[in-house]
Amino acid sequence: MRRECRCKITRYRQRISGPLLDRIDIHVEVPNVDHRQLSSTAPEESSGEIRARVMAARRRQQERYRGCGLPSNSALSPRLLRQYCAIDAEASGLLEHAMDHLNFSARAHDRILKVARTIADLAGAEDIVADHVLEAIQFRSLDRAFFT
Repeated sequence: MRRECRCKITRYRQRISGPLLDRIDIHVEVPNVDHRQLSSTAPEESSGEIRARVMAARRRQQERYRGCGLPSNSALSPRLLRQYCAIDAEASGLLEHAMDHLNFSARAHDRILKVARTIADLAGAEDIVADHVLEAIQFRSLDRAFFT
C-alpha cells in the first residue's frame, strides 16, 4: 500500500509545473510522526511562546518597512529585496551552491531570501546569516530536480 501511494504522489508531483511551484514560498514534506515523539514528556515551546516570537517578528518587519508601506517580507520588490535581504559572503556562497546543484530558478532565489529574512526576524537577528539561508533552502524541497 505504501509503495503504491508513494508512486501516486510522485506522479502527482511530476504534473505540477515548475512555475507554479516557484510561486509557493515554503514547501515542506511532513513525514509520519514516531510514537516515541508523540508520547515524549520533554518540554516543548508553548503556543504562547511561539505567538510572542511571531508577534515580535511582525513588529520588527513593520518597523523596517515603515517608510516603504510594505506589510511584511513577502511583499518585497526585487529592488527592496536587495536592500533588506543582503547576505554575507558565506551565505551568498551557500545560496549560489544551492542554485547550481538543486536547479533553483531566479524566482526561487528571491523566495529563499524572503524566507531567510523571516527566519532571521523570528530569531531576533538583525542580519541574515548562513544558518537562516540554509533553513530557507530546506523549505524548497519540491523545487529540487528529483521532485519535478
